[in-house]
Amino acid sequence: MSAFTRSSPTEGASVDIKTASSLHRLRLVSAPEAVSFILLMIASVLKRTTDFNAVPALGMIHGVLFILYVLFWLDAWNRTKWDLKTAALYFVLSVLPFGGFYAERKLKRAADDEVIASRARREGVVKA
Repeated sequence: MSAFTRSSPTEGASVDIKTASSLHRLRLVSAPEAVSFILLMIASVLKRTTDFNAVPALGMIHGVLFILYVLFWLDAWNRTKWDLKTAALYFVLSVLPFGGFYAERKLKRAADDEVIASRARREGVVKA
């Protein structure tokens, strides 16, 4: 099942604008959250090996981005009615160093698939 379809009796129903927006917000915050996490890890190493200490600033930035990711993840989970496995996957991806990049790519692919399916339904090519 696509990240953009609701698990409901009506198979192939397209999503409403609020659901698409919540998934778009989650996608937009995924990559910056991943970058901030990687930069925070690098800053932590530099703090212990040199006199450079950017951990407080990067920690705050990463903390804000992580909180946004979790809030957007909860909103997306609520609106899309993901099963527990899908919801857990997107949460675990938020705590892995490069997971945000994978989440962003996966969400973008699902959005593109939904656009293609929506156009095909509109043109009568498929009956989904």
